Amino acid sequence: MAKSGMGQDPESPAAVKVLKRAVELDSESRYPQALVCYQEGIDLLLQVMKGTNDHTKRCNLREKITRYMERAENIKKYLDQEKEDGKYHKQIKIEENATGFSYESLFQEYLNETVTEVWIEDPYIRHTHQLYNFLRFCEMLIKKPCKVKTIHLLTSLDKGIEREQQNRGLKEIKESLRNYGVLLEIEYSSSIHDREIRFNNGWMIKIGRGLDYFKKPQGHFSLGYCDFDLRPCHETTVDIFHNKHTKKI
Repeated sequence: MAKSGMGQDPESPAAVKVLKRAVELDSESRYPQALVCYQEGIDLLLQVMKGTNDHTKRCNLREKITRYMERAENIKKYLDQEKEDGKYHKQIKIEENATGFSYESLFQEYLNETVTEVWIEDPYIRHTHQLYNFLRFCEMLIKKPCKVKTIHLLTSLDKGIEREQQNRGLKEIKESLRNYGVLLEIEYSSSIHDREIRFNNGWMIKIGRGLDYFKKPQGHFSLGYCDFDLRPCHETTVDIFHNKHTKKI
């Protein structure tokens, strides 16, 4: 994709930072992430423009906004065409002990107001920390801009002493989601092996380790215990597809 030179706006440090990142991602052909940053940067520049009465500054800002909007639109068209052609496949390799890969960091760009139904297939939603992982994932789904109404979970049933804990934990999550108007449907399979997450807006994400790719925190009061962006990860691979040309939901 051809790229045009992008200027920076000295009047908005926040916009400069986001748009600089957008240009970096663009140059690396990481177009989905670049598009998100361009859109955020454009919004910041629009706020700056609304807050100034200086005609010259407004004209300069308008010109920069137009350039960024043109680039963002070109990226959007390119990604839409890739999806249409069935070529879209993004792969993220998470290295051992890497940080910055919370559920929000991985999934946020694929979640919008059209997401109303989610399917999770993960055989390992059994132990306490795995139940907490699933809970954190559900918390992300009920936040804006999502309008999730139904979550389908397919997992395996623990055959050991933690079976009662698994049932109790999932039941509590289900009741809590109901308070937010979200239905959690749970099914068990003894043969499930693959791990994937599907949104009804067409995105499918496959994580080698499923939701359980975080390492155990060093302690209850160590950084990363609450904020998963600071939690070291196990090595795994994340594959992202648009399911128009994969199996149907």
